[in-house]
Amino acid sequence: MTEPRVLILEDDVELGGLLERGLKEEGFAPALATTGADALDRVASQPPDALIIDIGLPDADGRDVCQALRARGIAAPVLFLTARDALTDRLAGFGAGGDDYLTKPFAVEELIARLRALVRRGGTDTAIELGGFRLDPTTHAIHCGGVTEALTPTEFRLLAALAGRPDEVLRRRELVEAAWPAGAIVHDNTLDVYLARLRRKLRYIPDSPRIATIQRVGYSLRWPESD
Repeated sequence: MTEPRVLILEDDVELGGLLERGLKEEGFAPALATTGADALDRVASQPPDALIIDIGLPDADGRDVCQALRARGIAAPVLFLTARDALTDRLAGFGAGGDDYLTKPFAVEELIARLRALVRRGGTDTAIELGGFRLDPTTHAIHCGGVTEALTPTEFRLLAALAGRPDEVLRRRELVEAAWPAGAIVHDNTLDVYLARLRRKLRYIPDSPRIATIQRVGYSLRWPESD
């Protein structure tokens, strides 16, 4: 039986080495990358069977790396590692094309169990679906009512965060954290511009939900009949 190839993207060399040794002992064939650029180069030469990606990287947000992989047609399951455990962060990870999410600190045994489950499932559909409304993380596109509309990565992350909690209200801070890398400086008008773009795109898609503004609270994804 071929050992499943696993690419570990982790800038903490000590943790990366620990994971590499643990995976080898459990019958995996791991490789370690410390930057997003290095990971993308490695995947181009030999696509892995699964990836472990740290969201906080020195040169990129791990979610952006995941989206770049999906855009290149890499369907291998992704397990995200992060120090952040907010629901919005987890939803943003899934919206970026991730398949599972583990918060630091964690037990290596749990990581291996989750990884085995992902490898067994392999290539499952990671799209977000709400009725006939579908968000595809591989193509960064909306599919609804027979219409397909392309999104930018940031637009996709924003809409995925809203779609992860339909009819609930997300505050501006939650949307910024979901759509931009940790530590990014995002002005109020920047978020407004992206929300306006999404509203324009949704307006021309039949049977799609709308982004409602809840005054002095935040935003919510709602179908026209529930407004």
